[in-house]
This record gives sequence, C-alpha cells and structure tokens, in this order.
Amino acid sequence: MSSIIDEIAFTPDGLVPAIAQQHDSGEVLMMAWMNAESVAETLETGQVCYWSRSRQSLWRKGESSGQVQKLVELRVDCDGDTILLLVDQTGVACHTGRRNCFYRAVRDGELETIADVEIDPDKLYKN
Repeated sequence: MSSIIDEIAFTPDGLVPAIAQQHDSGEVLMMAWMNAESVAETLETGQVCYWSRSRQSLWRKGESSGQVQKLVELRVDCDGDTILLLVDQTGVACHTGRRNCFYRAVRDGELETIADVEIDPDKLYKN
C-alpha cells in the first residue's frame, strides 16, 4: 500500500485532487480532495473516502446521505498529481441532489443549469 501512496504527488498541504467517474457510463460525477489516509482507506475498504477541507476530517462518501461510491478502480495520472476514481455511484453524487456536480454549463455566454435536482437535499441529509 505504501508503494502506491509513494507514487502520488501530494500538494504541500498533503492533498491530491480526485475525480470520480461512473465506471460503466463514463459520466464525470465530482471532484474532491484526498490525503494519504483517505487513499489508503479507500483502497483497503473499497468504499471511497475523501478529505474534507472545510471540516478538516475524513469524509466517507455517503456516510450521512447513503449515496455511497464503491471503488471499481483507482488510477494515477502520468505526473502522479491527480487521481481518477472509477466508481459505482449509488444515487446522486452532488450535495445539491443532482446526479453529478457538473450541472451548470456555459451556453451562449451564460451559465445555465442543465440538470434537475433528483433528490431534495433536505431529505437527502435529513435536515
């Protein structure tokens, strides 16, 4: 495990960007950050774990929403400074209740919402 982590070029604050992609459709779901501990946990458990910069703690995807990501394959890019996670996403990936976090697109010079909310975030997080 340590040899895999040694191949990753973490930022000075110990993080690496991680892109989550649905393994069978190729849909890009989200981008988040990982540290060495979250990478190791993800590889050990098969459930994706990120590092939450806002909470300064491990963030096990789906722990409060039930919208988990099962790891299918972890890839490291040519420079070792970005991770691609091929996952099997249960439900929605975005905290806004949308399937993915990339639900806005620039069209005709304007930012347009291109995906509807699938699950009310208040119900998703039981607020």
